[in-house]
Amino acid sequence: MGTYFDIDNIITAREINAAIINISGRQRMLSQRAALFALQLVCTEDSCEQDRLRQKMLAAIDLMERSHNGLINGNPGMNLPGKPSKTVWKIYFEAPYYLSQQIRNYITQVRALGQASRTELNLKNIHLKYILQVSETELLAGLDTVVSQYHKESDSLQLQLEIKQAQLYQQSCTATATAHAHAKQLERTLDDLQRTQSQLIQAEKFCSIGQMVAGVAHEINNPFNFIYGNLQCTKEYIQDLFDLINAYQEHYPNPLPSIQTKIDNIELDFLQEDLPKILDSMQLGANRIREIILSLRNFSRTDQTSQQLVDLHQGIDSTLLILRNRLKACGNRQGVEIVKDYGNLPNIECYVGQLNQVFMNILSNAIDALEEIPNHLGYITIRTSLSPDCSRVIIQIADNGPGMTPEVQDQLFDPFFTTKPLGKGTGLGLAISHKIVVDTHRGSLKCESFRGKGTEFWIEIPLQPSLSRSECKLKQMALNS
Repeated sequence: MGTYFDIDNIITAREINAAIINISGRQRMLSQRAALFALQLVCTEDSCEQDRLRQKMLAAIDLMERSHNGLINGNPGMNLPGKPSKTVWKIYFEAPYYLSQQIRNYITQVRALGQASRTELNLKNIHLKYILQVSETELLAGLDTVVSQYHKESDSLQLQLEIKQAQLYQQSCTATATAHAHAKQLERTLDDLQRTQSQLIQAEKFCSIGQMVAGVAHEINNPFNFIYGNLQCTKEYIQDLFDLINAYQEHYPNPLPSIQTKIDNIELDFLQEDLPKILDSMQLGANRIREIILSLRNFSRTDQTSQQLVDLHQGIDSTLLILRNRLKACGNRQGVEIVKDYGNLPNIECYVGQLNQVFMNILSNAIDALEEIPNHLGYITIRTSLSPDCSRVIIQIADNGPGMTPEVQDQLFDPFFTTKPLGKGTGLGLAISHKIVVDTHRGSLKCESFRGKGTEFWIEIPLQPSLSRSECKLKQMALNS
């Protein structure tokens, strides 16, 4: 079951695919950008401005050449694998487009114009005529065709990934149902269960990841990669346009009445001030989505084999970030409010990935319980503190859900015991959590619940096995001071 949700491979495929789309689209923009600089170059008489425009034009065409070579031959720095499809290859090297040759001819003409003397920089320049003609005709048509083909192949790959994920998820559910059906047999073979403990932990982790991926699927898709990859270029292009407008206003301070009317209608000053703020907000949103992707990737990896000194609050907050989508209101279900009451805790020595899995299991179960009550204003309280003798960290996770009967509580930590419908739960989450806390960390895990009054889990972990009680008290005094 460790390969059912290969998040790393899926995200890598999407990143490569997005890079291809981004670079191919950039080629089209660079061809138009080079043509614009070429026209501006011959239309200005200022020698300094000519040098600046010449450098910009050549820089654009150099980037266009590197992008083209990367798409054809591959470029690890650009995340381009090379080896285009047969259809793309035909567009580049066969009739009717011969796009690769068109691109190289265009690059040659732009560089030739870049080497022209000042006396040759006029509207009759043969290199300029070629650049302006092909940039709006056959070259543009060829670039549009190849970008469109890359998009088609991107959509096809995205569909294949989604179908594969659905198939793997179905296999996971089938495996879980089979495991539940053989629960009695597994109980009699406790030794086998212990030998495969790490595999079961990983299986439960991937099952949890699979459920969460469905909840945040709308936040992890190809359009995000396109937007994220083009935001910086967009900001630079807009700044270039603003610089051009400012240059015009500096040299022509008294525009024609029709132009002044247009400036007033679009509120140019406000636009120049507000548009960068909008782009910054878009960047913040894109970074937020990236954080969610990174959190999913962290939870899909196998756990570390050695204990580390860590801040438990960071692990809890990381788990809440992954569950953020499940905490939102949806349909007839109200949102879940998280109430944090964190105490002053020192770092503790633990297996951080395993404890994160415990937090994930308990918080997911709390959310599931709250979802059983329609239109219920649910909340989950997370409280952390030190034990009175400063030897243990205490984490209390309480919800105001429906609670549990004593019969359910008696079997709560038994392997394969679940109250969820078949295919919805494995019955391993709390059993594995109990082993992680009690066996691996020498702590304790208990539950208090009353029907109609909610449920509270108590997790107690030794602060640091190698630390004496007096040293623990000194650390606590330092934290409180």
